[in-house]
Amino acid sequence: MQAPTELILYVSIFVGVVVLVNGLYLVAFGKSISANSRVNRRLEMLDKGAGREQVLEQLRKEMQQHMKSRSVPLYSLLADRAQKAAIAFTPRQLIMIMGGMAVAAFLALTIGTETELPIRVVASVGLGVGGVFFWVNGKAKKRMAMIEEQLPDAVELMVRSLRVGHPFSSAISIVSKEIQDPLATEFGIIADESAYGRDVGEALKEMAERLDMQDMRFLSVAVTIQQQSGGNLAEVLSGLAKVIRARFRLFRRVNAITAEAKWSGKFLSGFPLFCLGAIMVNDPGYYDEVLDHPYFIPACFVVGILLSANLVVMRVLTNIKV
Repeated sequence: MQAPTELILYVSIFVGVVVLVNGLYLVAFGKSISANSRVNRRLEMLDKGAGREQVLEQLRKEMQQHMKSRSVPLYSLLADRAQKAAIAFTPRQLIMIMGGMAVAAFLALTIGTETELPIRVVASVGLGVGGVFFWVNGKAKKRMAMIEEQLPDAVELMVRSLRVGHPFSSAISIVSKEIQDPLATEFGIIADESAYGRDVGEALKEMAERLDMQDMRFLSVAVTIQQQSGGNLAEVLSGLAKVIRARFRLFRRVNAITAEAKWSGKFLSGFPLFCLGAIMVNDPGYYDEVLDHPYFIPACFVVGILLSANLVVMRVLTNIKV
């Protein structure tokens, strides 16, 4: 019964790392930084008395700091996801948190298990680093999904603002005040940069590249072309909003069609592990006669590689670009 107990302990430590990191994040920066918060973080910072220039500088620093740290060894694997998630922790703080989580995991494994020291060290590093990466990746996916869903409404709000006579810079400012985060703060930064003299098309292009969003690139290209050649920007953006909504519906439809294949791959990779756990619970000595066989460990590695390859292949087959 020792193996299942240790497995449960490993899973519990991993979940604890994720929950603890999220708790530290909310304590350090407040509830408004949560992706599901209805509070516009930029407006909240302004309401607390911070100057517009100070707020702009802090938000830009948070949104650009991770890409500047790509050269840090190993952190480059996390930088892109942390950038898209707009993690307010600095790269140094994230690295310190990963180290702290690894130490906490090592202490928990030392108290709860009797495994050898090298195994505890490797497992602790994996749990600490993996837990933080899982948390950052989850926040990045959630934030990008929310931005993609908010963008058509934001473009349509800009269209209505332009049709009643507002200039484009004012339309962006209205969007930053009327919609929710995370897109509200992104457009708020553009509105502040425009107020300080930066070209709106250039600011939109930088945001599109930072978020790596095709729909945002369409918006920046439309604005840039209108600035250079003129035309009815409201009509252009109205057509763009329809295109974005159509792409969003198509993307959802593709996800629904490929969901069966995705979950089939996950099930086929996870079912052998589930069976292994069930066997170890019912009969802990089931594999005792083959543990000392010279092919046992290599066979375990082969099985693990094949299961991982199954996930990768199914992901590639179902990764349809829209």
